[in-house]
Amino acid sequence: MKRNIVTGIDIGTNTTRIIIAEISKNSGAPRIIGMGNVESRGMRNGYVINVNEITKSVRMALDIAEKEAGISVQNIFLSIGGIGLESISTQGSIMVSRADNEVTDLDIEKVISVAKEKLKLINKRIIETVPISYKLDNKEIYGNPIGLKGNKLEAKIFFTLCFEPHLDDIMRATEDAGVEVEDVISAPIAASLVALTKRQRIAGCLLANIGAETVSIAVFENDIPISLEVFLVGSTDITNDIALGFQIPLEEAESMKINKTQTFEVKKLNEIIEARLADIFELIELHLKKINRNGLLPAGIIITGGGAGIATIEDFAKSALVLPSKIAHLSVNNRENCFQDSMWFVAYGLCIFGFNQTKDSLAWQGVKKYLHGFFSWFRQFLP
Repeated sequence: MKRNIVTGIDIGTNTTRIIIAEISKNSGAPRIIGMGNVESRGMRNGYVINVNEITKSVRMALDIAEKEAGISVQNIFLSIGGIGLESISTQGSIMVSRADNEVTDLDIEKVISVAKEKLKLINKRIIETVPISYKLDNKEIYGNPIGLKGNKLEAKIFFTLCFEPHLDDIMRATEDAGVEVEDVISAPIAASLVALTKRQRIAGCLLANIGAETVSIAVFENDIPISLEVFLVGSTDITNDIALGFQIPLEEAESMKINKTQTFEVKKLNEIIEARLADIFELIELHLKKINRNGLLPAGIIITGGGAGIATIEDFAKSALVLPSKIAHLSVNNRENCFQDSMWFVAYGLCIFGFNQTKDSLAWQGVKKYLHGFFSWFRQFLP
């Protein structure tokens, strides 16, 4: 019997992580059968600066995961991140095409196309396309307007964009490692499939991934993403500040950042860490103000990534943003999965995404209940 296997590859600035997962008809969430991670080489701030070095990192991580899983991987799902990732929302408006004024799939495609034309893309590629809201004859429509009758259809559309040369480089680096890229999804969206519950996404929340050199955020409301942004600052900046402040090696500074009990100068250490965290959360607060959501996300901020391990970051985020704050935990209930570290969330989210993309497989009936409704809305609009 053919096995239902999906592989997710998350190429971060510091680490390349790969998860190979399997699912059977009634097994529920994907079961991890292989994991591999190695130091990333050839990346800077989420950009590829050396394709050959990235290829080596991917191949090394694949070898580890394939050996553990006992299989050879041919196809993968890839995440994209870095400072070239952004989101834009635009409006589209059309007249309903049918003579009886019933809205059809064709009208949805047309209104999305009109919104897309307003982007005027230069060196950018669309990764995700998600309708935020619809109006029919100037009246707000809750849900899908297909089948309703009216004259004028309007839509607000969310687009995730990435820097096209970077995407081409990272796809080439991955395929040079001997695998074919099935699809690409932005890293924050992939992580959200693991870190967030449907209840959080409906109420309104912000997922913040504090990586080594970048901080990526995604804002959700009504079970869909409404904004995404990446900032050029990360947990490595905190480590560097500690190393300079105490005149110590980077390895010792990293240990102090995570475990404050290793130093008697806790006050000075707190001041260094909080100064950099203040910069990070000020950027997040400014973004929330820009989209008119500051102080208005009931489910608050959920923190993932390597920076989530910084002591007191949860309390600092709560104070800085005046929102509920928590460290992300695995939201998919599967006792067989062998990780809780949020740094693996993107790779595992890619596996969940991959099983949804191949929903005609026997495994679909088992996995669909774990997708929380988000994909039924999201998947149909992928480019």
